Amino acid sequence: MSVVTLSILSAFLLSPSFSSFNLWQFAWFGFLPLFIALEKKSLRQSFIIAYLWGVVFWIMTIYWLVHVTLIGQAVLILYLSLYFGLFGCAVYYLRFLSASRCLFFIPSAWVLLEYIRSHLFTGFPWALAGFSQYKNLPVIQIADITGAWGVSFLVILVNTALYLILGKQQRKKISLIISAILILTLGYGFYRLSYKPDLSGGGKSLKISVIQGNIPQELKWDKRAVNFILNNYKELTVEAAKDKPDLIIWPEASVPALWGQDDDQFRQIFSLARELKINLLAGVVSHFQPNYFNSALFIDQGGRPSEIYHKVHLVPFGEFVPFKDTFPFLQTIAPIGDIEPGRVHTIFKKPVDFGVLICFEDLFPELSRKLVKGGAKFLVNITNDAWYKEGSAPFQHLAASVFRAVENRVYLARSANTGISGFIAPSGRFLSVVRNASGREIFIRGYSSRNIYLAPVAGTVYNRYGDLFIILCLLLSLSMIKYKHA
Repeated sequence: MSVVTLSILSAFLLSPSFSSFNLWQFAWFGFLPLFIALEKKSLRQSFIIAYLWGVVFWIMTIYWLVHVTLIGQAVLILYLSLYFGLFGCAVYYLRFLSASRCLFFIPSAWVLLEYIRSHLFTGFPWALAGFSQYKNLPVIQIADITGAWGVSFLVILVNTALYLILGKQQRKKISLIISAILILTLGYGFYRLSYKPDLSGGGKSLKISVIQGNIPQELKWDKRAVNFILNNYKELTVEAAKDKPDLIIWPEASVPALWGQDDDQFRQIFSLARELKINLLAGVVSHFQPNYFNSALFIDQGGRPSEIYHKVHLVPFGEFVPFKDTFPFLQTIAPIGDIEPGRVHTIFKKPVDFGVLICFEDLFPELSRKLVKGGAKFLVNITNDAWYKEGSAPFQHLAASVFRAVENRVYLARSANTGISGFIAPSGRFLSVVRNASGREIFIRGYSSRNIYLAPVAGTVYNRYGDLFIILCLLLSLSMIKYKHA
């Protein structure tokens, strides 16, 4: 089998782990054909082969971005594949290191590349290897110590171990090491899953409702659809209010009007909150001359807008155009005009302290860590994935929310325009999801209400200390490189 076929096969094996089917098992061996393809190849050849692997993987993984920007999708795929090419260069070092050193060097290099990709040029931490396991609850519990990086490390570690064992390299030693690590990981995972919080510790129960309006993207800013959209959310809110929730949540940019400009539409929403006597959190676009903000507006039971959060981490080529002053042509591939970033990480105070992550802000663990350290008792993610039509995008996005809940051991309520909306427990378990009668979760209309128990947040290792695991991976990588040149 040719090296091109092997690299493409590796991409085909890996990508189902990030599909709507979430075949997470494939991630544990999906790298094997790539490792075989890279055997006895030069450094340059290793980069090219792995780069091809990356191109095929990203085409299959973010195919849905074509609905927003074809040029932007192509540029992003070519850019993201660079990290896969660099990983190929790391695999090149297999021939210089002992099997036991390779076992830790390869996953360390992968995690470091994921970390760089997640931060460089504003960051794109999409489809991390660890995210493939978001439904594999026993494995992902280590995220409260290592973050999602630890799960990525484990996935690549197993792939590396399988390759070394199949290659008859120190089989017994490698088998013992990987078995011990998996036993410890799963042991911790099952322990955390069996843990029951002390309900006498001063916590409180809170009922929340999340609304899924299912508004087509082409209607969201159509002036002729304003009444249709408002009535849609009003009807769902009236239904949800029958459950007597402490808070009702609407998705990102759900209000078809500009806060700070279109007073008539907002008066209707204020009246709704007042009549139903409910607290309402609504996704809005704010316009305060000359700036636009992607915001979350809190309206209290008296119908008064009392708190607001402006999104801090914006989507490149979705909400702003990076480097547009240097490369003006880039403005032609952005689907909307520039949005101004917020400056403050707001902690909403009613009905209890909570923090909001707008759109893909839930991909960045430092944001949720900051909110929880700032006093948030639970997290909210409001989003609109209608841009990407039907496909894998909402499921890939949901994976990030699962990890944010586990990393901080807090509940996360999620309200998405077209799905997936629902509630995630601190263990990462789905408590409820908005579904229709046939079990469909995306591009349906509905709501879900759920009681969550807010125990005092003790603070996890990851929440307190952040990315210590990245430092460990860096030290491991440097020590292996030093060993190679010794």
